[in-house]
Amino acid sequence: MNRVIYSVASSLDGYHTDARGDYSWAVPDEEVIAALNADAVTVSTYLYGRRMYEAMVGWETDPAVAAQSAESAAYATTWQAAQKVVFSTTLPKVWTRHTRLERALTTEAVTSARAEASGDLTVEGPRLAHSALQLGVVDVVELLVCPILVGGGTRVLPDKVRTPLSLRRERRFGNGMVQLTYDVR
Repeated sequence: MNRVIYSVASSLDGYHTDARGDYSWAVPDEEVIAALNADAVTVSTYLYGRRMYEAMVGWETDPAVAAQSAESAAYATTWQAAQKVVFSTTLPKVWTRHTRLERALTTEAVTSARAEASGDLTVEGPRLAHSALQLGVVDVVELLVCPILVGGGTRVLPDKVRTPLSLRRERRFGNGMVQLTYDVR
């Protein structure tokens, strides 16, 4: 069965963005992008909230994003080919290929997306992932820990969710980032 993977960049103190909403400190280098591209081979569907979708559309709409490097171009190709489901009550429409809009993240919506998917699904963005973790639909938590303390902002993991995890993999990168992959038990 395909897995729902919560994949997220995190500061060492557990934030996806700092108090100003900035996440530029989490930009990966080529080594990290290559590793993430290798992981993305199993992914056929991305689940997004509005903010994360709006941050990601450049992979299809802005050629300069893919032109940054060979690894960026490879990721753009993968992203454009994947299915995307955007969960938003405020977004009037979506504007990328292979994308549909849903109004609410529910267990049924995730079950439907799983049934349609030819591979794994990722839930992207901490706000949507908080809901997915609370619903109990996440199978894997994958943190890309960045070597920085930001002191506040949007938390990577929600409060009041207790979920046992089992470490499956850890990878260290030359830039100080560490990827931790946990299976939800």
